[in-house]
Amino acid sequence: MSAGGGPGRCPDHPEKYGNEMKRYRVIQFDFDTGAFILSEEIQEWWEEGVKEHHRENKKKTIKWLLQFFGEFHSDMKIKNYIDLGVKPLSVLTFHNKFFEQIRISFIMGGYYPALVGVCALGERILNHLILALREDYKITPEYKEIYRKNQFDDWQLLIRVLESWNVLLPEVEKKFKELQKIRHNAIHFRPEIERNDRQLSLSAIKTLSDIISGQFSVFSAQPWIFFVPGESYIRKEWETNPFIKKIYIPNCAYLGPYHTVESIMPQWLIKDNYRYKDTDISDDEFIRLRVQFNENGQKIIETS
Repeated sequence: MSAGGGPGRCPDHPEKYGNEMKRYRVIQFDFDTGAFILSEEIQEWWEEGVKEHHRENKKKTIKWLLQFFGEFHSDMKIKNYIDLGVKPLSVLTFHNKFFEQIRISFIMGGYYPALVGVCALGERILNHLILALREDYKITPEYKEIYRKNQFDDWQLLIRVLESWNVLLPEVEKKFKELQKIRHNAIHFRPEIERNDRQLSLSAIKTLSDIISGQFSVFSAQPWIFFVPGESYIRKEWETNPFIKKIYIPNCAYLGPYHTVESIMPQWLIKDNYRYKDTDISDDEFIRLRVQFNENGQKIIETS
C-alpha cells in the first residue's frame, strides 16, 4: 500500500529571471500509513463522523491487504503489517523498490529472507552513496581508498568515508553501525536464528526504517529541509551540497512562493507563471510569502 507524488517536472536551476526567490520543493516521495490506520484505536471523545470515517478506512485497508497478500493466514499477515509500522516517508531513490519487497516478504511470513534482504539493502545503500558522490570528493584523503572499486563490502570503510564527507547524519551513522552488527549475526551461522527469525527480522527492518527516515525523509528534521504547512523545501544553503544535488533535487520542482498545484494524480501539475523579482530572499521570507499566498491566493499576486 504505497503512495506518493507521481512523476513531475523536476528541473535543475534554469537560467531565468527571478530565480533568487525560488526554492526546490520536494514533490516525489514514497510512504505507507496503513499500519497506523489499523493500529490506532477509536477514542471516545472523537465525533461520530470521525469514528465512522476511521472504521471505513480500517475496512478499506484490510480489504486491500487481503486482496494483495491473499486470505490464507490472514490474521498473521495483518499482524505482521501492523507490527512493521508506517513505512518511512522517503524521497524516491535507490532503496525504495527493494525496501518494499522486504516489507512484503515479512508480511507474507518470509522472515529470514526479509532479514537477509535488510542486510543486503543496507550495504547497497552505502555503496550507492559512495559511488554517486565520490567524484565530488576527489580532493579528500578518503578518495584514494575508494576510487578504484565499483562495489564494496567493508562497512566500516564505507561508514567512515561517508562520515568524513559529512554525508551521514550522526543518528544515521549510529543506525548503520547497529545494522552492521545485525548483518554479522544474521549472515554467519547461528542456530538460534531459526528460533527467533521473526523478531530478528522485525528489529532489522525497524533499524533500516530509522536509517531511511533519518537520511532520506521529506517531512522530518533534517538540516537541509524547511517546511510550509503540508509542503517541504530544500534550504537555499544546501542546494549545492553533493548529497542534496544527487538524491533530493531529482525529486523536486524549482518554484517560487506563488505557485499553485493544479493536481497530484496521476502526476503533478504545477503552475508558476508569476514574474518574480530578481531579489535574493531568505528561507524565512519564502515561508512568509508562501503562507500568505496559501491563505489569500490571487489577492497576493494582484497587490504585489
